[in-house]
Amino acid sequence: MSAVQRAILSCYDKTGIVELASLLTEFGVELISTSGTLRVLREAGIEATSIEDFTGVPELMGGRVKSLHPKVHAGLLGLRDNKLHCEQMQSYEMEWVDMLVVNVQPMASLLAQVGRTTEEVLEQTDIGGIAMLRSASKNFRYVTCVVNPERYASVIHELRAHEGSITFATRYRLAQEAFALTADYDRAIAEFLRETVPPAE
Repeated sequence: MSAVQRAILSCYDKTGIVELASLLTEFGVELISTSGTLRVLREAGIEATSIEDFTGVPELMGGRVKSLHPKVHAGLLGLRDNKLHCEQMQSYEMEWVDMLVVNVQPMASLLAQVGRTTEEVLEQTDIGGIAMLRSASKNFRYVTCVVNPERYASVIHELRAHEGSITFATRYRLAQEAFALTADYDRAIAEFLRETVPPAE
């Protein structure tokens, strides 16, 4: 069980993120964040690096592309005990990411708004956050993936109890929750499209 050294934070719901981030910094964890969450952290006096400074690429296409970058996903997906993975991380000057804290706008609440067009729904569909969740939860052997602010208290407790580390059992449970969230998210979009008249070409 290794201590968390680097974390990406990108939250639609900012509830409790300052408290969690504050504790992570106490353990010397490097924080990386997307624009909205970054602003909240910096306003609270918490040092964090922007995702674009981490990747070396600015947000593109009006924010459609920001975390979809090999440095992000290699850091989340790489196997720490795989020689090839370690060599490639070193060759491309990439760094492991040990924790991902992401929550997305609930698709069900968005779809419940009367009069939403297909274009509006798809424009607000999260891509980067969902992709990071899948990468992190797939690699739960090494990465802690937190999707629900209600879990922050238990994560904070465990970080304190294990000197900045998260147990395998907890990482496993959190991965289950992340996969369930991404499945529900995609299912809601699929059902919306199934019941909606396709837009004109």
